[in-house]
Parts: sequence; C-alpha cells; structure tokens
Amino acid sequence: MKKLSYLVTIIGVSLMSVNSFSADVKPAPNGIELPENYKDWKVISQSHRIDNNSLRIIIGNDIAIQAARAHETNPWPAGAVLGKLVWKQKNDEHWNKAIVPDKFIHAEFMFKDSEKYAATGGWGYARWLGLDQKPYGNNEQFTLECFACHTPVKDRDYVYTTPVSLP
Repeated sequence: MKKLSYLVTIIGVSLMSVNSFSADVKPAPNGIELPENYKDWKVISQSHRIDNNSLRIIIGNDIAIQAARAHETNPWPAGAVLGKLVWKQKNDEHWNKAIVPDKFIHAEFMFKDSEKYAATGGWGYARWLGLDQKPYGNNEQFTLECFACHTPVKDRDYVYTTPVSLP
C-alpha cells in the first residue's frame, strides 16, 4: 500500500506540472479543441507501455467516469471523453524499484459521438505534443492513423483502456 501511495503522490506532482500548459492552445487539425478543464478530471486507469517505456494516466470527463464506475463501457456512452496523459518513464532517484514519470510526451483525447465520428468508429481523436501542446498532425487525416491503431479493439468500442476496479 505504501508503494501505491508513493506512486499516486508522484503522479499527482506530475499532473501539477501539466497545469503549466498554455491557455491558448490551438485546436487539432480536425477542429477538436483541447478540453479546458481536463486537468481536473478523475482517473479512470493507468497503463505502462513496455515497448516505448512510457507511463499513461487515463482520465475522463464526468460522463466517462460514471460509465467506468458503473461498468458500462462497451459501448461507452455518447458524450464520453477519455484523455491520456503520457510521460517517458524513469526509475525514481530515491527508490530504484519505483518507476515514475519523467519528460511529458503528449496529451491525447477520444470524444464519443457515434454520428459525428461515424467514419472512425464513433470516436473523434486529437493529440497535443509536449508541454507547449502543439497539435499533432498536418491535416485532419491524422485521425485515420488513430483509428487504425484502435481497430484491434473494435470489440471493446475501440478503447484499449481497462477501467480500474474500486472497492
């Protein structure tokens, strides 16, 4: 329990550094804007990518949180927004057995709207790179890259995230 508490504290401190993002971030090439209040969203889950040594905290708007807590995520409800905040990982300098966030990589979001985003499985995709939050992609076709990546989990409503179970 002490280890989990320590990791939650480290992630909390890292999320505070995310709060330094510019308030005037440009929209993604497909017109999706960075959600204004995402820094206050609750955690749905976390993941660790061993292929690229990154840590991810998955957050959600109120609709996504309610669906996750009720185990009603296949499909996710209309209006759900999932966010993924991604950091490179490193070993903690004071406790080498702990993996903690390092350099912030990007923030990415999925917006559930089955009509508006029918061509991409009912999800709109957007990503902003680095602490300066530069929109990802040269044009709106970048979403095809996102959709192709999520196609293997079509049977999970195109979502990789497994919400945490809470007591």
